[in-house]
Amino acid sequence: MTKEEKVKQIISRLEKLFPGSKIALNYSSPWELFVAVVLSAQTTDKQVNVVTHDLFAKYKTLEDYVNTPLEEFQNDIKRIGLFRGKGKSIKLTADIVYKSYSGKLPDSMEKLLELPGVGRKTANVLLGNIYGKSEGIAVDTHVKRLAKLFGLTDETDPNKIERDLMEITPKKDWFMITYLLIDYGRKYCTARCKHTDCPLKNYIIK
Repeated sequence: MTKEEKVKQIISRLEKLFPGSKIALNYSSPWELFVAVVLSAQTTDKQVNVVTHDLFAKYKTLEDYVNTPLEEFQNDIKRIGLFRGKGKSIKLTADIVYKSYSGKLPDSMEKLLELPGVGRKTANVLLGNIYGKSEGIAVDTHVKRLAKLFGLTDETDPNKIERDLMEITPKKDWFMITYLLIDYGRKYCTARCKHTDCPLKNYIIK
């Protein structure tokens, strides 16, 4: 079986296991999604949703982020790991988006990657969920681990894993494969999984 055939079968199985799979972060606007995604680095989506519940109640507009002192904003997200660096990135990006993009996040990979704290994973998440664009595949810890486990890549660098997945995955599935693998990694195949009850255990490379 080729990798192209394998990934198609895996996606088909995952779509049956997780119909309606989607991002787990809570948000009600493109800017809120940006904030949530930046906060989610090395932090669980569950913890991010706890913090953003209060954060989004206080910061209702982009201008609120722009006008709030950095130290105050960092204090509001201090329950998140690496909150100082994340707070600085969010504040800097808020200023750029407000002044240079009329308050609207850019809709291209190139422009998004110019923003503070934005890498390809964040850019892919934003493009797919906000603009319905698939310019790549968002690679988080679940995607990285499962892509290796299923023998879809031999790489460890997220950008190289993304490249490998893009080469074998139909473009129409670039957006959804991320969330399907995340759901599978959370429900069935955790990092400590023994793979005895995994529905897709037959695809695992021994």
